[in-house]
Amino acid sequence: MKTDNVTKKETHAKHLLDAWSKGEGVQPITELDPEISLDEAYQVQLQTVDQKVKQGQRITGKKIGLTSKAMQESLGVNEPDYGHLLDEMECPNRGEISSKQVLQPRVEGEIAFILKEDLVGPHVTSLDVLKATDVIVPALEIVDSRIKDWNITLADTVADNASSGMYILGGKPKKVEDVNLKQMGMALYKNDELLNTGVGAAALGDPVKCVAWLANKLADYDITLKAGEIILSGALSAAMPAEPGDHYYAKFAELGEVHVSFTE
Repeated sequence: MKTDNVTKKETHAKHLLDAWSKGEGVQPITELDPEISLDEAYQVQLQTVDQKVKQGQRITGKKIGLTSKAMQESLGVNEPDYGHLLDEMECPNRGEISSKQVLQPRVEGEIAFILKEDLVGPHVTSLDVLKATDVIVPALEIVDSRIKDWNITLADTVADNASSGMYILGGKPKKVEDVNLKQMGMALYKNDELLNTGVGAAALGDPVKCVAWLANKLADYDITLKAGEIILSGALSAAMPAEPGDHYYAKFAELGEVHVSFTE
């Protein structure tokens, strides 16, 4: 059975990696393997990330998804999920993302934590997160899916690295003790049109709790959050689709702005 599980994990990982390399959406994992468990989906994610690292990529941090109750209810779950950030996903503030880098991008505004100390689960508290955080900065996460038409279940998005695409950090770094994260406002714009707004409390009531959840969840897989890693703590409003020619930016109270443009 162990051999079968390993073979299945590698097969599903190759399915997603092929989509990544070819730039074409693929069939959902759950259609290929209807009985796949959430733990098995995380094992597929780890396999894809391991392959990326072997190809020369570097893990730069983690992202937390499904932090809103609305998103959790839409997928029938009661906790977030997570994915890995890699250096190939980085885009500079006010940089450009070409259509060759993404498949079906959507944009979210988030608060990013940059760690100065390791966080080792499974008993990490919010206070531990505050102590381990160097600074917070405003971020845009470009969520993307290798699954065609975003036809996903929870297991599909988990296996697909939590639908991670790219990320942009910007604004003014702040010490976490100098701001009120729960009440921090965010406004997301596309082509100078206000699309939506949110506050820090939209992410599980407190972005700090999201990071603590992540550190404790990672302990299930013997993974530690490392000093220097970037943690995207969860969307503060709905993800919005992006097309070539779009310019997105988010304004955060006290943290400033973060921008990105999409090109052919």
